[in-house]
Amino acid sequence: MIQFSTDRRPSFLKEVIEHTPRGERLVHCIQCGSCGGSCPNGADMQYSPRALFALIQADQRDTVLSANTMWCCVSCYYCTTRCPQQIPITEIMYTLKRLAIREGSARNTDAPALAQTFTRYLDAYGRSFEFGLASRFYLFNKPLAMLKMGPLGLSLFTRGRMSLRPTRIKNIQQLQAIIQKAKQLGDEP
Repeated sequence: MIQFSTDRRPSFLKEVIEHTPRGERLVHCIQCGSCGGSCPNGADMQYSPRALFALIQADQRDTVLSANTMWCCVSCYYCTTRCPQQIPITEIMYTLKRLAIREGSARNTDAPALAQTFTRYLDAYGRSFEFGLASRFYLFNKPLAMLKMGPLGLSLFTRGRMSLRPTRIKNIQQLQAIIQKAKQLGDEP
């Protein structure tokens, strides 16, 4: 006997829904454009969130995962708060980042390397360290481009906008314990 599925959603859409808290809301996108119009980085995105969601629903996995859209997301949640359908747009962007990294589709962006450098400083000091973040990122990923950043760095330093040494938050061990527990929970099946 032949079994027919009543669920006609493309497989990529199902995967995004499964890996995103409240991801099932994605099927309610009415293509209003509030997300893209709200985004402070919308002009830098290859596809607006609205267009990206249409591509997800069209099962265009490679196109979506190789796009820069999710890497331009600054996680301000403005799109999520303005969405009339209550779609967790920012969470979907995080899901797409994870999928792109897992599948190696994030080759055309520096975002994973930058995020990894940022995370190292956050783990060690409890806050970002801009000078270390920029210098470490550029040194290991774009050493020649680092020379172009020199005048900007000097300008920020002379105006007191950038410190040459990181500062650690109080009770860093508490934050590190929380981070360690989150990593353990993330490793559980």
